[in-house]
Amino acid sequence: MLAGLAIGDWFVFAAYVVLIVLLGWWAKRKVRTSGDYFMAGRRGNKIKMIANALGAGTHTDQAIAVAGATYKIGLAGIWYQWVYLFVTPFFWLLTPIYRRLRYVTTADFYEERFGSKLSVAYVVMAILYLAMDLGLIMKGTALALHAITGGQISVQLIVFFIVIFFLAYSVLGGLASALSLNMLQGAFILLLSFLLIPFALVEGGGIHAIRAKLPEYMFSFVAPREVTLFFIVMIVINGLVGIVTQPHHMAVASSGKTEKSCRMGWTYGTFTKRIATLGWAFVGVFVAALFPGLSEHDRELAFGIAVKNLLPVGVIGLMVAAMTAAVLPVCHNYMVAGSALFTRNIFKKYVKADLTNEQELRAARLSSVIIIIGGVTVALTIPSIVKGLILQMFLTSYFGISFYMGIMWRRANRYGVWASIIVSFLTNLIVGPYLPFGFQLGVPYQILVFLPAGFFALIFVSLFTKPEPNEKLDTIEALLHTPVGEEFKLKEQEIEIKFEGDSKSEGDNSKIPLEERGHSLILVDFLSLNRKFSFKRYRVDLEGFGLALLFVLGIFAVGLITAKLG
Repeated sequence: MLAGLAIGDWFVFAAYVVLIVLLGWWAKRKVRTSGDYFMAGRRGNKIKMIANALGAGTHTDQAIAVAGATYKIGLAGIWYQWVYLFVTPFFWLLTPIYRRLRYVTTADFYEERFGSKLSVAYVVMAILYLAMDLGLIMKGTALALHAITGGQISVQLIVFFIVIFFLAYSVLGGLASALSLNMLQGAFILLLSFLLIPFALVEGGGIHAIRAKLPEYMFSFVAPREVTLFFIVMIVINGLVGIVTQPHHMAVASSGKTEKSCRMGWTYGTFTKRIATLGWAFVGVFVAALFPGLSEHDRELAFGIAVKNLLPVGVIGLMVAAMTAAVLPVCHNYMVAGSALFTRNIFKKYVKADLTNEQELRAARLSSVIIIIGGVTVALTIPSIVKGLILQMFLTSYFGISFYMGIMWRRANRYGVWASIIVSFLTNLIVGPYLPFGFQLGVPYQILVFLPAGFFALIFVSLFTKPEPNEKLDTIEALLHTPVGEEFKLKEQEIEIKFEGDSKSEGDNSKIPLEERGHSLILVDFLSLNRKFSFKRYRVDLEGFGLALLFVLGIFAVGLITAKLG
């Protein structure tokens, strides 16, 4: 044994580390421009986009948080990640919005739609979000590996190793490296999700024996406490609002060649994660039966304890490799998103505008390292992964309100957005931890109050203040109504395209515009559907959304049926 692991486990893990570093350096050859670094040249096909969405949206801290929650409250703990299960069909509708804007960062949208000050405010929120999430990822992985090694390797040392490993293959490669490697990482993520289950069933004497040791509510998707039905409904609504301004989604959703590859990638890559989440949830429940006694404070050690006690030599090393694999792609996407925000929306705008391509790449890589340092700080200080996840959901929702309104409602303006952010933040603060006499309503009640307040503030203030300039609004509308592959229309109007990349049309050579052949966007036209709606006009949106809803029902049905076994 060496530091809590057998030599065979260390050998398996070391082989994986060497393989990943070599592949990362190989992928570096594709990075020649900042567009390659930030958006992989918009060259992603369907398979790469699915793998990238799975990798960007799935990481070890989520498995740790879900398994820890289900250890204490049963399968209902899955909603800390299934919060986006019912939101995922909307990804099919949202993706072409990102792709048609042809921006590199979401801050570009705030710059063009609402002005430079709101762009800077978004960058501050986004970098805080990314550093926090990187910290949660490192913290969750370190907690699990700390438990697997029997406490012989400290959380701090594991965090340090994760950072060195990640930087060794990632900083030089940008998003091009992520797209190249995420298919391998995706296989490891799925392995992580289900590898423990057969070993737990054997150790527990089968599903009948395990069920006999636990109360019935442990196999329900609604808990008597913490994750109640009201909690589930409200975090799903909040998730739909906040998902649009998670800072890495501009790259995740729009780095493909075609609108369809982007739609398929974000939607079905995320569905793969929803299936994997079932594995994490059942692991937590099984560990509650096999290794009871963890306190509320220590529940996030459940996954690591299961690995340590259930898996044989060699397979433990494989699991450690899988857990590390789940860290790399999402850190990769977060780091690239953060560096794009800093380089394009802060450094070039306020420090030095006339950067050469080499200087921009250098600034992007340097800012990537700085963001990682912020993540390490969070990892070493944040007390709970679940609390961090809730705080992140709130952060993006403050801005999500204005993203939706900025796309749908021409009258939305910068004054309304500032009012919305301030009102929703202060309302949440008042209703949350600072009610008098120490009384707190809790997360679902906070959402019930601050989201409507934020929407109302934006609408009310926008109606009574100066509207945005028509020329800016016309430009954004032109972008949103110009499908990928029809960029010639924008060039004819002399409209700037921030980054076109390898754009490719999905239509034939017909002279009829793509929008009239089923490629119009429901969310963009939402407030005028009473005049414009026809199935033919919105065929791609409607068919894809309907199929995605069937996937949601299928995944949920699998969960319900599995929970009834035994």
